[in-house]
Amino acid sequence: MSLWMQKEITLQAKSRGFHLITDEILIHLPEIKDISIGISNLFLQHTSASLTINENADPTVRQDFESYFSRSVAEGEPYYRHTYEGSDDLPAHIKSSLLGCSVSIPIKNGELAMGIWQGIYLGEHRNHGGARRIVVTLNGKAYG
Repeated sequence: MSLWMQKEITLQAKSRGFHLITDEILIHLPEIKDISIGISNLFLQHTSASLTINENADPTVRQDFESYFSRSVAEGEPYYRHTYEGSDDLPAHIKSSLLGCSVSIPIKNGELAMGIWQGIYLGEHRNHGGARRIVVTLNGKAYG
């Protein structure tokens, strides 16, 4: 039997930086256990944050990501025109475009089929970004 499901998850506001959100997402998706094989798509409904998959064990990876992107896409560049929402706004849009606003992850035997060292990151690129909404779509073959 084929299963389709979609829901919106609201993540609590987070500080600027990269945050491991895998467990926070899975708490809202008990239905994933009903899928033997399928796909999940997570879509972030914002233009100043991002989603990506990377190292889930060592928190210094997330700190290094923030350092790298803050240097690569610096605030306060004199050629920026979109500045009326703050010096962190346009760099946040650029970082969001570079990293993306969605990830697709296979589902295998009722679990996300990520590697042992992989986790889902929210990149919060604003100093005060607020709560973030993610639309999750699950599709797959249900058990039975």
